[in-house]
Amino acid sequence: MKRKPKQKRSIILKLLILAFCVYMVTTLSNLWSTLDKSQKELEELKLIYADEQKSIEELKEMLKDESNKQIIEKAARERLGYIYSDEQIFIDISGN
Repeated sequence: MKRKPKQKRSIILKLLILAFCVYMVTTLSNLWSTLDKSQKELEELKLIYADEQKSIEELKEMLKDESNKQIIEKAARERLGYIYSDEQIFIDISGN
C-alpha cells in the first residue's frame, strides 16, 4: 500500500517536469524567432545608416565646392523660404 502514493508522486513529478520542459522549449523558440527578426531589422538599419552616411559625405563635399554656393542659396530660398537679413519680401495676394 505504500507504493501507490509514491507512484502518484512520481507521476505528478514527471508531468510537472514535462510541462516545464514544454514551456521552456516554447519560450526558447519564441525568443529565437524574436532574435532572428531583430537581427534582420538591425541589418536593414545598418544599410540605411550607410546610405545616409554616404549622402552626408556627398553633401559635405558639395558644401566645400565653391561652384555649388548658388545652388545651395537657391534651394534655401525656394524650399526653406530663407532670406538675407536686409531683404524684404512682398507677396502678391491678389491672385493675378
